[in-house]
Amino acid sequence: MSLLVHPDTSAAAIESFGFDFLGFKAVRLHPGQSIEEDTAGRELAIVLLGGTCSVCSSSGDFPAIGGRPDVFSGLPHTLYLPIATRFTLTAASPCDLAFCYSRAEDRHPAALVTPADVRVEIRGGANATRQINHMIQPGFAAHRILICEVYTPGGNWSSYPPHKHDVHNPPGEVDLEEIYYYRVDKPEGYAIQKVYTPDRRIDETLTVRDGELVLVPEGYHPVVAAHGYNVYYLNALAGSARSMAASDDPRYAWVRGTWGEQDPRLPLVR
Repeated sequence: MSLLVHPDTSAAAIESFGFDFLGFKAVRLHPGQSIEEDTAGRELAIVLLGGTCSVCSSSGDFPAIGGRPDVFSGLPHTLYLPIATRFTLTAASPCDLAFCYSRAEDRHPAALVTPADVRVEIRGGANATRQINHMIQPGFAAHRILICEVYTPGGNWSSYPPHKHDVHNPPGEVDLEEIYYYRVDKPEGYAIQKVYTPDRRIDETLTVRDGELVLVPEGYHPVVAAHGYNVYYLNALAGSARSMAASDDPRYAWVRGTWGEQDPRLPLVR
């Protein structure tokens, strides 16, 4: 499995990348352009990265959702659609969309998560401070999918200390597949992400640019934003439980005790 992917943005087919649960596609639409789909055996979270659209579905209609121009200009709207839902999404403005899927069996109501519903967390300290926008949290009525977005200021570390969630051992850790979908605030910017397992079966260091995707099937997966470039990533997770429980790499867990003040640049987006 190649862990670094540049996804198609032409409303192409869902990519599962070899995952058991997760699927993803990036979609860009012009004003008036539509996409029609049936979720079938997957639940779906549509994240409005930028733009405004309307959705008519067999599980309810959601007019005029979205509004932020891009991910660095506001909090998100996220539309959850359950299994066995036919829908048509029509762009009212240029739309930049992330379609995050998970295989599911249980049906839950369709729901719109607005910016007012998003829980904003400033996590970490010093140059490991980052902003997390929680959209579809473990308490949300869904079968498996979990969604959040993370902002890392230039020069800061994120997903740090390195953590993993590849063993079902609740409450301390659960087994989750994960996708990181990146945006960078300047076109030449980048992030660096490591993905490694304790036994080094996987040990990759990836240079990630705007619009690219990192797959995390297992292992630890820290991120650092290049100095001078603010980095955004969208996380989609699904697996053995509706929990975000993870375990730190024990060699680096000590750094939590060194964190003092948080980076005053955060929150990057309000």
